[in-house]
Amino acid sequence: MGILNVTPDSFSDGGQFNSRDAALQQVAQMLPYIDILDIGGESTRPNAQPVSAAEESDRILPIIEAIRSEYPNLPISVDTVKASVARSAIAAGADILNDVSAGRFDLDMLPLVGKLQVPIFLMHMQGEPRTMQENPRYSNVVRDVKQFLSDAILVAKAWGIPQHLIGIDPGIGFGKTLDHNLELIKNLSAFKTLPAPLLLGVSRKTFIGKLCDRPEPKDRLYGTIAACTACIAGGADILRVHDPKEIADACRLGDAIWR
Repeated sequence: MGILNVTPDSFSDGGQFNSRDAALQQVAQMLPYIDILDIGGESTRPNAQPVSAAEESDRILPIIEAIRSEYPNLPISVDTVKASVARSAIAAGADILNDVSAGRFDLDMLPLVGKLQVPIFLMHMQGEPRTMQENPRYSNVVRDVKQFLSDAILVAKAWGIPQHLIGIDPGIGFGKTLDHNLELIKNLSAFKTLPAPLLLGVSRKTFIGKLCDRPEPKDRLYGTIAACTACIAGGADILRVHDPKEIADACRLGDAIWR
């Protein structure tokens, strides 16, 4: 899953791809190496400020329409927590929804997905982006996150979303300390008992910067490759990445060894 942020303030690539031409150029470069394109119009980095549904839609809808016109067979995912944005994005040509709140921030989201019958990824986050890294606490991070995702699957199914349209994401970096993130990655096999494909987003994240002494997100490629390889070994089904060309080689090697 290749990341395309059309935002001015995303943590590693804000402002780079928020025009039609820049977005299409980036997609063209990623296309040989990705299976899904994930488009985001609202930053969910720590301390991020929310934007209105109208502004988020204005950012992503022209990009979705342009990409769909240029690449009719490319699966497009939209990273949003707002049902109105999700509805417009699907109408514009998107195929999949990626909700970092697992449907908790907008109570219309899961009913909408049940009506539309489109795939959705449900992610665990403690708190909200603006406050999630202030003081995250768990009694047992693996057990707590697994229970949250298990419950999220049941809620989604209750709203009419079939099992085969639900994916899960433990939310690396979303309300987790460095140790929490490492514990989750080390114990990914615990999530394989849940009846949903496992999405992991570790690309360029702060925990890699801390461990590798790389304060700049764009300098975290090698650490990202190592983290992605660990995720494959643990059973990740989909990796959400900024650098698909480089990560694709790690996927091929990791798949050959572990899968």
